[in-house]
Amino acid sequence: MTVALIIFALLMLLLSGVPVGFVLGGLGLGMLLLADMSPLMVPMAMYSSFDSFILLSVPLFLLMSNILLQGGVGKDLFNAVQTWVGHWPGGLGIATIASCTIFSAISGSSVATAATIGSVAIKEMTDRGYHRPFVLGLIAAGGTLGILIPPSIPMIVYGVITEESIVDLFLAGIVPGLIMAGSFIIFSFLYATLGKACTPVPKATKSERLAATWRALPIIILAVIIIGGIYAGVFTPTESAAIGVALSLIIVLALKTMNWERFKKACIDTMKTTITIFIIMAGAKVFGKAITLYQIPQDISMFVTMHIGSAGLFILAVCLVLLVMGFFLESISMLLIMMPVLYPSLAPLGIDPIWFGIIFVIMIECALITPPVGLNLFVIQAVAGGKVMDVVRGVWPFIIMMFGCLLIVYFFPIVALYLPFYL
Repeated sequence: MTVALIIFALLMLLLSGVPVGFVLGGLGLGMLLLADMSPLMVPMAMYSSFDSFILLSVPLFLLMSNILLQGGVGKDLFNAVQTWVGHWPGGLGIATIASCTIFSAISGSSVATAATIGSVAIKEMTDRGYHRPFVLGLIAAGGTLGILIPPSIPMIVYGVITEESIVDLFLAGIVPGLIMAGSFIIFSFLYATLGKACTPVPKATKSERLAATWRALPIIILAVIIIGGIYAGVFTPTESAAIGVALSLIIVLALKTMNWERFKKACIDTMKTTITIFIIMAGAKVFGKAITLYQIPQDISMFVTMHIGSAGLFILAVCLVLLVMGFFLESISMLLIMMPVLYPSLAPLGIDPIWFGIIFVIMIECALITPPVGLNLFVIQAVAGGKVMDVVRGVWPFIIMMFGCLLIVYFFPIVALYLPFYL
């Protein structure tokens, strides 16, 4: 009965438009007061939610991606890739996904990836006759690679919540991310070869390829340094993010694409996003403290153990819940609401938490492009200056491909677990 009342109150507050962080914090405070607990637990819980060195990487990765976005490096990256593949059938679509994949290995942010590549690719593709909904859907879906291909801010938050290895989570996301990117590339190729009117880009000369690649080389080197340094154990994810900020500044200053106004905007955008994430985390910590005192995670874990006898049914139920939640909530909120409740049930069912984390992130990716509040839908609509329904019409094939990737990870766990545990 208590669980049902809490869920009902949570849903009503969220649907009424109250910000997620205030919903979680306020509901948690109310539960603590009803249990005659000291309200001093609230500031203590909020403080403890930020008492983690790894969380410093969140604003640093956001700042790095915003510096690169404001510095216009997406254009150099896209131009370099399209000189190599632009003349292929669906070449601009392939170049778009390849650019999203490379930028994902830098930013850790879906929004930054979609906005950076979309600001360049949308006009290029529509001018070449690509159907506008397809273009917008492709870039919205390509942007979601930013949270599956490491580094990934949701993976960092997942690791903080569950105390699992963030490096292992990063490694686990590589192969599923490449599989998803590969499926988008194949779809772009088939789209162009099955009769769609797309004017191919003239084949670039060797000198054009070298010139474009040379200009984009610093971005590729930046991705290699960030990812390679983490996996080689040279520096932690937080240290890699700090190094990335410094190198990104050097790159945009060397390319002469950054001025004071753009840098100020990058800092302000980073501050806004960071504050939003941390307010949600603080509220979620209070809510998590309250539900723990009420022993709700233990009750749910016992219910799952007694009534859901297999990992498969549990994963199916979780995916359905996340799919519905994704219609109304963004990724960090879903993580912070669900994981404190779900995590205790993983061990009794024999579910590997790293594998489950990848499944969770893929479902978050789907949430980013599902209406009515999929964040990437509005990012692309803002970049393109069109109607959000054009983006919605274009994302459905990619949502299906995401579910296909989810099934691959589910039926073949080795896809996610090989690199962190067997390499």
